[in-house]
Amino acid sequence: MAGLLKKPLKLALVQLATGADKTANLARARSRVLEASQAGASLIVLPECFNSPYGCQYFPSYAETLLPSPPTKDQSPTFHALSSLALETKTYLLGGSIPEYVSETKKYHNTSLLFSPEGELMATHRKVHLFDIDIPGKITFKESEVLSPGNKITLVDLPPYGKIAIAICYDIRFPELAMIAARRGAFLLLYPGAFNLTTGALHWSLQARARAMDNQVYVGLCSPARDMEASYNAWGHSMVVDPNAGVVVEAGEKEEIVYADLEGKAIEETRKGIPIYDQRRFDVYEDISRKARFEE
Repeated sequence: MAGLLKKPLKLALVQLATGADKTANLARARSRVLEASQAGASLIVLPECFNSPYGCQYFPSYAETLLPSPPTKDQSPTFHALSSLALETKTYLLGGSIPEYVSETKKYHNTSLLFSPEGELMATHRKVHLFDIDIPGKITFKESEVLSPGNKITLVDLPPYGKIAIAICYDIRFPELAMIAARRGAFLLLYPGAFNLTTGALHWSLQARARAMDNQVYVGLCSPARDMEASYNAWGHSMVVDPNAGVVVEAGEKEEIVYADLEGKAIEETRKGIPIYDQRRFDVYEDISRKARFEE
């Protein structure tokens, strides 16, 4: 498992403030991505639903068509904005997620897009686990009323660094995704996510640290900024956790960019000290990474 991260990587999480105006959201994202690039980041992450408000009532009106790829600018202005921005900044750019509409199936998805420094689309991830919860007296939310789930694990190689895994928000509650990605060689698990004030206070940091501890890899969570005037209030607190489950950096509630320098030796030292990768008992339980699905 040594050498997962082949060279140091500067990661930036953009905790973006978004509103109802998609054009303004894209312009704001551009400004912040340029700022992160100028600060030396090689991998820049935007939050879940960074081009729109978050909510089932918004998904259809803000949705863009991504297939067949590449879409036209009219079909997906966000796709082209991200592609151009990745090329301009010469960075890996993860567009946290946008609402996607698939005309063939008439379905909507919550979809993340990763672009290369050449502006090429490298990977897409459709949220696999939909956010359907009901906490009496606190919050009820059912993404499945509008959205359909994705059907794969997203693992992608970033030359010359190594492999990362991409998932979205509620996906973090399912440790199988993280474990499979880590066992397949990921050095970083990225989760653009919009936890709310109830679930954020309960589990945001806990989930990030748990996935890092379980798998001895870096974990990054990128939230929208908190807006108490919006219909959905994001938790904020975007963070990076190291392979030993220590919080490297954490944002507050408002718009800001947080940075972390990732180093391969942190993974190697953690795994050497607590060598769980050599101690698993696949004679007692199954290695779930052997039967994973990586295609839609």
